[in-house]
Amino acid sequence: MPRRLMVPAISTLVMLVILISLGIWQLERRAWKLALLAQIDAAETHAAIPMPSLPQPFQKVRLEGRLRTDLQASYGFDVRDGRPGTQLIVPMERDGQPTVLVDLGFLPDAALHPFPLQSQAVEGFIRPAEHAGMLAATDNPAQRRFYTLDPAAIGASLGETNVAPYTLIVLGPVVAGQIPEPSHAMPRPPNDHLNYAFTWFGFAVTLSVIFVLYARKSRRS
Repeated sequence: MPRRLMVPAISTLVMLVILISLGIWQLERRAWKLALLAQIDAAETHAAIPMPSLPQPFQKVRLEGRLRTDLQASYGFDVRDGRPGTQLIVPMERDGQPTVLVDLGFLPDAALHPFPLQSQAVEGFIRPAEHAGMLAATDNPAQRRFYTLDPAAIGASLGETNVAPYTLIVLGPVVAGQIPEPSHAMPRPPNDHLNYAFTWFGFAVTLSVIFVLYARKSRRS
């Protein structure tokens, strides 16, 4: 190989290794995402089970305890049927066990206020804790308004020190006028990893073609 092609060849080889590795990683992520979606489908079709000691993400469970509707926090911002609002978060206390934060559902106008709740048992799915990213909106613990679903931070703002590292998202049927309005289905995270893999592999092919054309031109000159 001519000396003048040595540096471009090495640079191209390094970039090819990186691009192909990224493509393979996306294929692995796709396999993981397909397994997760299958897990969610299975959980949604089965009845809720009593809360285990170590629940799995997106597991459908039934939880009993004392819902502290007098302690409320809001999570996120949403608009439904033209109404701005938030998700209502309250703690469920259990004797001798960590408190579980419960997302009761959509509350219009972010109007946090105590309300009576007859049932002390709720059913829903487990959502893992989130961690704020660089572009996440800033939480306001003093006003108990949060944009990252971090149980430890939300629990601390409510005076709860022993909080489970997950949130229970309540599931319920569609009932007109119900406030708060619970989630009606479990979420399905997007699975675009195959497209991402093709993109990285496409970059690798394009880079290879560019180097071959450059090498041919360099040899002729």
